[in-house]
Amino acid sequence: MNNNPKDRDRFKKEFARRVHKFILELIKFIDSLEKNDPTCRIIGNDQLLRSGTSIGGNYFEGQSAGTSKELARYFTMSLKSGNESKYWLILLRDSGKCDKNKANYLLKELIEICNVLATSVKTLKNKF
Repeated sequence: MNNNPKDRDRFKKEFARRVHKFILELIKFIDSLEKNDPTCRIIGNDQLLRSGTSIGGNYFEGQSAGTSKELARYFTMSLKSGNESKYWLILLRDSGKCDKNKANYLLKELIEICNVLATSVKTLKNKF
């Protein structure tokens, strides 16, 4: 991506859609877990749902930040939630409690989202 404002705006809009789509897919994944399994209930409904939706909550809240420092803080929280979500997804996948292919798809997308967030945090921190 170059420094053209139109390109930056287009990237930001596309990334926001990508985060939103990921969270919707994550919710579907969580809803597909075995309802009567205590592991799925605790890891899926309690841990993964909270950390996964927090990625988007912090990202979208950051869009109204007044300074680069404030934006970096929201993106850092979003990145931390993403890293936590990776852990819960890996546990569900490796324990055999979910569809392995779906978990791998979500992990791949989550890693890419986290990479963008990490790069954004680094860039923002260089501004202050």
